[in-house]
Amino acid sequence: MVIKLKLTTWLLPAAILLLLSGCSEEETEVEKEVGDRIEVTQQPELEEETEEVESAEEVVVEEPVTEIQYEINEANWTIKPIGDANPKAVLLTIDDAPDKYALEMAKVLKELDAPAIFFVNGHFIDSEEEKANLKEIFDLGFEIGNHTQTHANLKNSSEEQQQEEILNVNETVESVIGEKPKFFRAPFGVNTDFSKSLVEQEGMVLMNWTYGYDWEKQYMEATSLADIMVNTEYLVDGANLLMHDREWTLAALPQIVEGLRAKGYELIDPHAIKVKE
Repeated sequence: MVIKLKLTTWLLPAAILLLLSGCSEEETEVEKEVGDRIEVTQQPELEEETEEVESAEEVVVEEPVTEIQYEINEANWTIKPIGDANPKAVLLTIDDAPDKYALEMAKVLKELDAPAIFFVNGHFIDSEEEKANLKEIFDLGFEIGNHTQTHANLKNSSEEQQQEEILNVNETVESVIGEKPKFFRAPFGVNTDFSKSLVEQEGMVLMNWTYGYDWEKQYMEATSLADIMVNTEYLVDGANLLMHDREWTLAALPQIVEGLRAKGYELIDPHAIKVKE
């Protein structure tokens, strides 16, 4: 639409106001001086540009990988350093988990910033509650090892029975925590050629121990157990300390950890031990 108006001093403002009031919301007026008149045209109003907000890229936080610093010495089952790792260090392990006290033991060790391996028996992870306890131990940062299904002496078991004892635990543990155990410890420290071969096939590392006392009658009490665990002649660099899911062992844990550290021993993180690739 084009409107022609005479240019006068008083008429021009009125004309402009009139034209503004007649414009629709979707149109914008454009004025252009042509000779002795003003042409006012209506043009579609330009839509406001909408700034596109780029969605932030998803940030993936990778968990830090623990440096491999130790490996198993199968000659005496100690943990030996690799390269310049601290040789004055020991490993804590808990067998027969998670029976009655393992979860509480894990919480105590976590408070003490003391890493350990919890070797589990399959008959202690049958129920949903037991599986939840295992998952919580794992979520607290502890390594989970295989200690067979029923704590059977493998030397007295057929090859078929040995296979069930070992593989059943691997399957159950994986279903609960999402990964198979990396370490295997045979009950009573007794392996067979078949169990060694099967453990190798499963990508696990064999592990026994250097010393332990909490199954002996005179050490079924916190003070005496803590004393022998810290002051035994078998406490050497790389010692592999065996303990169990027991009430008196739970009570002795703070004294054991503090006693070892007072003697200058570092506690080995199981994640820093070399495993099968």
